[in-house]
Amino acid sequence: MAFMKKYLPPILGIFLAYYYYSANEEFRPEMLQGKKVIVTGASKGIGEQMAYHLAKMGAHVVVTARSKENLKKIVSHCLELGAASAHYIAGTMENMTFAEQFVAKAGKLMGGLDMLILNHITNTSMNLFSGDIHLVRRSMEVNFLSYVVLSATALPMLKQSNGSIVIVSSKAGKMASPLIAPYSASKFALDGFFSSIRMEHSVAKINVSITLCILGLINTDTAMKAISGIVNMEASPKEECALEIIKGGALRQEEVYYDNSVWTALLLGNPGRKILELFSLRSYSLDKFIIN
Repeated sequence: MAFMKKYLPPILGIFLAYYYYSANEEFRPEMLQGKKVIVTGASKGIGEQMAYHLAKMGAHVVVTARSKENLKKIVSHCLELGAASAHYIAGTMENMTFAEQFVAKAGKLMGGLDMLILNHITNTSMNLFSGDIHLVRRSMEVNFLSYVVLSATALPMLKQSNGSIVIVSSKAGKMASPLIAPYSASKFALDGFFSSIRMEHSVAKINVSITLCILGLINTDTAMKAISGIVNMEASPKEECALEIIKGGALRQEEVYYDNSVWTALLLGNPGRKILELFSLRSYSLDKFIIN
């Protein structure tokens, strides 16, 4: 106990200082010039804005969503904005075979892959949970399982490029929220799975970064329609949100918090969890961990 009292506070202080104030490399748009990037859920909202930002930075972009007509327009605009190349592949992430084939086709179109940005979600509405297991299953399959399929399929290409996986999540995946239980469950699953994979990459010396983006309310048409008359909260701009997601991925940050409150990152960042994760890793046989 005396040891803990003497040494734990300064260790915790150093960790907190590093966690919150360590300077990352400054973002520069040219970091994305010529990079090969996939963006899912790109027919509108945040995904559409990410495609436009990437195009302005001179990246190669492949976008996907269900709406073929919207994707055509977005690809055309990306080329006008200066994309090195722009393509679309329409389909639904409810189909895991499509998800797997999409990554392969996108990689072939661009000749590789540097960044995988996973942004899509299934349609949902705000309601008390009434036992709709089909909704829970669909939410988990589209919002979580398809992310696993896409990232697993993309990993060999990302290993070759020392690339990045960017997961677009939500505050609902870090804290309890009413009326969106199936959606929230899928977002919590993203954190659990991809944070664990990030740890495995670190131990196994796999140079593929994983960035989890925790977003507050964003002023997309879909979000504004869903909360109308239910939630009274200020929304943040989707254009700036899209740029912050790209920055986080380019800088290989573990987490990005984007919200209209400065308290979100401070309160949800949870340095205590990071400390416990570091200590728990000492219980593993690392050689066996890497081999397996």
